[in-house]
Amino acid sequence: MSNIYKVLHQDQKSKARLGLLSLPHGEVITPTFMPVGTQGTVKAMYHEDVKKIGYNLILGNTYHLYLRPGVEVLEHFGGLHAFSNWDGNILTDSGGFQIFSLSQLRKIREEGVTFRSHIDGSYHQLTPEKVVDIQKVIGSDILMCLDVCTAPDITYRKAKEALDITHRWAKRSYDQWKSLEGFDGHLFGIVQGNFFKDLRKESALVLSEIDFPGFAIGGLSVGESSEMFHEYLAYTSDFLVYEKPRYVMGIGTPDYILEAVEQGIDMFDCVLGTRSARNGSVFTLDGMIQLKRATHEYSDEPISEGCTCSACTSYSRGYMRHLFKANEMLGGMLATEHNLTFLHTMMEEVRQAISENRFSDYKRSFLHRFYAK
Repeated sequence: MSNIYKVLHQDQKSKARLGLLSLPHGEVITPTFMPVGTQGTVKAMYHEDVKKIGYNLILGNTYHLYLRPGVEVLEHFGGLHAFSNWDGNILTDSGGFQIFSLSQLRKIREEGVTFRSHIDGSYHQLTPEKVVDIQKVIGSDILMCLDVCTAPDITYRKAKEALDITHRWAKRSYDQWKSLEGFDGHLFGIVQGNFFKDLRKESALVLSEIDFPGFAIGGLSVGESSEMFHEYLAYTSDFLVYEKPRYVMGIGTPDYILEAVEQGIDMFDCVLGTRSARNGSVFTLDGMIQLKRATHEYSDEPISEGCTCSACTSYSRGYMRHLFKANEMLGGMLATEHNLTFLHTMMEEVRQAISENRFSDYKRSFLHRFYAK
């Protein structure tokens, strides 16, 4: 199997690295943040505007797309790219985390997982093989194995049982993926192990024996403390294959993103940037600001000086506050574009800092200013 990832430069003072990810719908420079398009759309954004910002890799959610619009509809339209008119790359998760969150509505067995739809209560079963097949219909450029997600407070025995199932499912997923014809998507394995270091190490080593094109570090950002997140991310990343891309799901604040980059993580995603934007909370270099606050009522300043988004180049904070106070949908649209532009610009700066061997200084300076308040 050809390697889809190439390390372009290794920072001399940290594990941070600059890389090139070669995917069916174009190349992606890493480290990269990926906007979340759960149901085939990045909320409040046109796809062409997502592309215009500079993104070429977004997420879709296998669980949600399987339930609605359904596999038959996606197959009819020739996959999610054609259905949603997105010509960039798409990464889809396995649905494992969504099923994990339905703790009262699902049962995990060796064959797969049985669950009730959160939409209409109907019963469904997903197996490792079926999840791969669904992602083929979606047309995923990167697809994920079905895994067993676990809460951070379970016992060692429960964590070990879940890990063993995850490993067996990973091999079944890999075998199914290898059997597919006419499909050029790349399957990632997912490291689990909860918050037990020997299980984390075991999972990374077991999955590394399977020739996955890339790896995700699962089971983080599920309610644990930031200290535990940092400790277990750093520990786990050391056991992953250096020459393959690494992905951590569900992180979207600057401190978590920069910590992940420092530990050699190449890809990450989160709904935070778009969700907070729709509630009037936006990124600036000096921290998050709440556009609904009265302090902005007479402000003729943009959200951020120098930002190239539509909100900052055309509108004032005062007008943005008015939109949110009046519940106008344009407010959420403009704020979403701003937050995605902010994150993309930050990642461009991160990549430049890595190429110049000054990432640690960049991280320190950025976080000092962003969290100064």
